[in-house]
Amino acid sequence: MPTFTALTTLKSRERAEALSEAMEGLSPAPTGIGLLEIEDGSGLFEVGAYFTESPDTVALALLAAAFDARPFAVSQLPDTDWVAHVRRELAPVRAGRFFLYGSHDADKLPADVVPLLIDAAMAFGTGHHGTTRGCLIALDRLLAQGLAPESVADIGCGTAVLAMAAKRVWPEARVLASDIDEVAVETAQANLGFNDLLDQIECLCCPGFAHERLRRAAPFDLVFANILKAPLIDLAPDMAGHVAAHGHVILSGILNEQADEVIAAYRKQGFTLHERDQLDEWSTLTMRKG
Repeated sequence: MPTFTALTTLKSRERAEALSEAMEGLSPAPTGIGLLEIEDGSGLFEVGAYFTESPDTVALALLAAAFDARPFAVSQLPDTDWVAHVRRELAPVRAGRFFLYGSHDADKLPADVVPLLIDAAMAFGTGHHGTTRGCLIALDRLLAQGLAPESVADIGCGTAVLAMAAKRVWPEARVLASDIDEVAVETAQANLGFNDLLDQIECLCCPGFAHERLRRAAPFDLVFANILKAPLIDLAPDMAGHVAAHGHVILSGILNEQADEVIAAYRKQGFTLHERDQLDEWSTLTMRKG
């Protein structure tokens, strides 16, 4: 089945959100629509959509003009079996004591690791990205240093790799995971099922800590937030309000050149830098409250 993409950029989040909503009425209808802020300082927002039929380029041009967006760039993707592609390209990953693998690589599981199974159809968050590996390495270091948290939160959990890693090494800890995206929460719950952790980690759909169950479980001894620079900075005051005294946060999704800005925002909230790791162009920060 062919897949088509249509991408545009515009300067206003409000218009980007309105354009995304308007695109739902296209015929043929898109199978998915996404919006993200481009993290290059330009202030631009990207709106993209996927189609299984060739989109109506006239309708897209009219929408772009109506919402003051750049003309849509329409492309056809090659007809690819993406699950088979993932299985070919994504080898198992080791990060400290953690070993992330797909079910097709179960025969490659070493004996001296903490295994985490991520299904090949759900490739984001497998650990190949420097941000996920950086968080796992930071977690491994805290564990080696004797950290034993009673409560852990994974904010912006994606596939819930970090929540699962924490539960594996601290089985007595209370672990909660949250994401703003309902699809991400469904993916996280599926991965919990693959790892027999579905009844041991609670997954919630909310931005940041904006859920009653997260507020009741606070303060947390350890919080992961592998998101992006801007939401990490916005989250800093709320993070300070939900992390226990002397608790740790592991922050990632940060380009190397952005790390100092994130560190400064968290220092204003009473955190001190414990460790700073760089993997390729990405930084992972481990910070301690108080």
